[in-house]
Amino acid sequence: MRRALVVDDEPLLRRQVAEIVAGYGFDEILEAENGVQAVEIAIHQEVLLVVMDIGMPVMDGVTAAEKIGKVKPLPIVLVTANTEAETIERARLAGVMNYVVKPVRAEQLFAAVDLAIHQFVELSSLRDEVSKLKETLESRKVIDRAKGVLMKKGMDEPQAFRRLQKLAMDKRKSLRDVAEAILLTED
Repeated sequence: MRRALVVDDEPLLRRQVAEIVAGYGFDEILEAENGVQAVEIAIHQEVLLVVMDIGMPVMDGVTAAEKIGKVKPLPIVLVTANTEAETIERARLAGVMNYVVKPVRAEQLFAAVDLAIHQFVELSSLRDEVSKLKETLESRKVIDRAKGVLMKKGMDEPQAFRRLQKLAMDKRKSLRDVAEAILLTED
């Protein structure tokens, strides 16, 4: 189920934005009237998009976006009448993907939502790739240190690597697991 969250303290504006967002193809539109409710819903529900006003009671939209982003990154579009550079910078630092100035027009919000979702997907893909590369690099470092231990025992580098591979196959473990075990026995 594709869910979006629309947050605004003014019910009429919230309903207007919810109708526009529903036209984007979401199955369900969840609503909240302040930042605290927004954070609670975004974290505990399967939400794919948040469209939120900045100026709200209890907790403003930028603060809510920041709290949501720390726990569960989502594409977030802010809706506001505020165009001050400081507010825009706060929104950027909070991880907001797009910013729409009131009065909200359907085509303007539609474009902002589309861009936010696509940017989020691309950013998530890059984060996953970076994470995998970091893991690969860390594994490579551990394997190289384990090869060094085996080389101190008289093997050359290809022999040490083949030994690690054979142990990994025999034990049905990853090369990194075998390398870590060798390093533990060496300490």
